[in-house]
Amino acid sequence: MVITVAGESLTGNPTDYDRLQELKAFDDSKSGVKGLVDAGITKIPRIFVRPPEDRAAHNPNSGEPTDIHFTIPVIDLGGRRSDAVDGVRRAAEEVGFFQVMNHGIAERVLEEMLEAARGFHELPREVKAEYHTRELMKKVKFGSNFDLYKSRFANWRDSLFCVMGPDPLDPQELPLVCRDIIIEYSNQVHKLGITLFEMLSEALGLKSDQLIGLDCAKGHVILSHYYPACPEPELTMGTTQHSDPDFLTILLQDHIGGLQVFYQNRWIDVPPVPGALVVNIGDLLQARFLYI
Repeated sequence: MVITVAGESLTGNPTDYDRLQELKAFDDSKSGVKGLVDAGITKIPRIFVRPPEDRAAHNPNSGEPTDIHFTIPVIDLGGRRSDAVDGVRRAAEEVGFFQVMNHGIAERVLEEMLEAARGFHELPREVKAEYHTRELMKKVKFGSNFDLYKSRFANWRDSLFCVMGPDPLDPQELPLVCRDIIIEYSNQVHKLGITLFEMLSEALGLKSDQLIGLDCAKGHVILSHYYPACPEPELTMGTTQHSDPDFLTILLQDHIGGLQVFYQNRWIDVPPVPGALVVNIGDLLQARFLYI
């Protein structure tokens, strides 16, 4: 693999910058961003560098100031149902994000899921390479940047993608290091998703099974992202600004955090809350709201 860094290749020889060639070299290495870090780079490859104008436009402190004390709503699902439904309604209307506590998923499961995600991404390159593919129909795949050849710059992130439904996934397709806990976590987080769709239906004044009846909970995907330490973090990003093209995202953060949401023209930090899960209203659910 030869990736250009600041006008020189990783072999130390001057080279002309051919972006497509270097994207392909990175992709063909099947080692992801973690492979670059393991190679001992001190400068990030050009394919990851954000243009100066992009960095300035997406400064986290840009935009009109808002209440700096604003925090994403935290909803206790273990209390009165009516209070939880009201909290979900207000959070969905006003922010589009909220965190849930007492959601029924044991802390052990959350911790083991995070540990297993790290465990996979820290496997030897040759083991992860067996799961590296860009085939759309593949249910379990490892890679870096699904839009690698289309984006203006690559994100500093590797991902393990697992399609858990609607059709059952053969457990043998999952990597051994995370197989059991992914299945357990998947089952439990899917139940939580059903509960949230029921609450959202009730918040809309509908029968509790309305959104489920519209197949909002039919598909189910688990994405495990990994952000290796970056030697030049000011030049790139782990995840660029985006909205989620789904009905609902349930996010498990580790203790490092880093998640931000854009609210009232300002980026707001969403610090990890022990035991909590972050819920994001996706694009498809917003469209479904309009349809209803």
